[in-house]
Amino acid sequence: MRIVILGAGKVGATLTAQLVEEDHDLVIIDQQEDRVERLVDRFDVMGITGNGATFDVLAAAEIGETEVFIAVTESDELNLLAGLLAKQLGAANCIVRVRNPEYLEQRDFMRETMGLSMIVNPELEAAHAIRRMILFPAAVKVETFANGRIELAGFRLTKNSRLKGVRLRDLTKISRAKVLLCAVKRGETVFIPDGETILAEEDRIYVIGQHDKLVKFCQDIRLFEQKLRRVMIVGGGRIAFYLAGQLADLGLRVKIIEHQMERAQELSRKFPHLTVIQSDGSDEVILEEEGLSETDAFVALTGLDEENIMMALYAKQQQVKKTISKVTRMDFATVLDQLAIDSVVSPKRIVADQILSYIRAKNNKDEATGVQRLYKLVDDQIEALEFIATNKFGFLELPLKQLATKENLLIAAILRGKRTIVPGGETVIKNGDHVIIIAKNHKIQALEDIIKR
Repeated sequence: MRIVILGAGKVGATLTAQLVEEDHDLVIIDQQEDRVERLVDRFDVMGITGNGATFDVLAAAEIGETEVFIAVTESDELNLLAGLLAKQLGAANCIVRVRNPEYLEQRDFMRETMGLSMIVNPELEAAHAIRRMILFPAAVKVETFANGRIELAGFRLTKNSRLKGVRLRDLTKISRAKVLLCAVKRGETVFIPDGETILAEEDRIYVIGQHDKLVKFCQDIRLFEQKLRRVMIVGGGRIAFYLAGQLADLGLRVKIIEHQMERAQELSRKFPHLTVIQSDGSDEVILEEEGLSETDAFVALTGLDEENIMMALYAKQQQVKKTISKVTRMDFATVLDQLAIDSVVSPKRIVADQILSYIRAKNNKDEATGVQRLYKLVDDQIEALEFIATNKFGFLELPLKQLATKENLLIAAILRGKRTIVPGGETVIKNGDHVIIIAKNHKIQALEDIIKR
């Protein structure tokens, strides 16, 4: 597939790495020559230096022959203008990044009137992810499928967990919750477990099921679910803006600490029912004065990764139940796994996964059978994907034990109407089912791709 990416910043670089790996034909556009050269040298793609919202530059990129145009510069207005022009010049599909909260209510209108295929907002999606982590505090990571009806949650096994030394085939002796343990990270090794897998302390496990079943599972294995009431947010940027509104709607007590006076005043006007403090949240004395020790959840959202990490570590030392840090540079991921921070969120990674999911679906000849949702897990080594089964899937109504599925692949859950099914050997896939697949070392684009050829 031919894809043009406007914007060679962090999101553009992340997308380039993922799409090159999937053998797409890429063109990178940016006004900063050094950014373009860096990606061209690293990934051997075509690069153009210039303003991507001009006819000449888009014509040089052969935009009329492009299946997908993606605009992810730092400017919302430039992205929108470039997307509109690219669509007029013949790009089949246009995706643009829009971050300004003032545009939030206009997203559907802009998408429809401008002919855009997708509008993505990294900060809004990051706020959704953090909200899920706060609502499910035992989990390190929470992703959703089938419009939120199925959750995939990651947990770190502690010394108090009842799963230490347990063989998976014996899991029902500890918990009868209808969930499926579908991936494990042990040290640097990542694998899809089977019934003979024996779990160990410090394993990172990923479990899929309905929310109430996952909560029951946590209680059974002594990862206690404690509701969080008081949340402290340091950093008053766009993520904090979206998150504060979501948490306030849930009835949680929220305190925001923002260093810049003008931004603190703006947040105070937007959220008069919340507590907004103008101060330096990286100062330990300030954190203590503002009640860190009585806080249930601490969220570090400043523009500096290192500062976010250090604040979250300090909050954990002060016995805060849930600590969450925003991290932009995902090359920190391996190091962060060794630290005491409960959860890490990367807005740019979230949006890159959304766009990759869309491209996987478009790359499939029958779009209706393509990827509905995609998440990359465990340092990008595992993919969790959602498909809708149609009559074009040639293995409907066959028991799963008769399907010759690929190795390192697991059918993790099936949603049929209002019913969630944890699959067994006798389970069948029916027309209209939402099917959740966990795969390692496979690029699954359609449900048929799970079958050995």
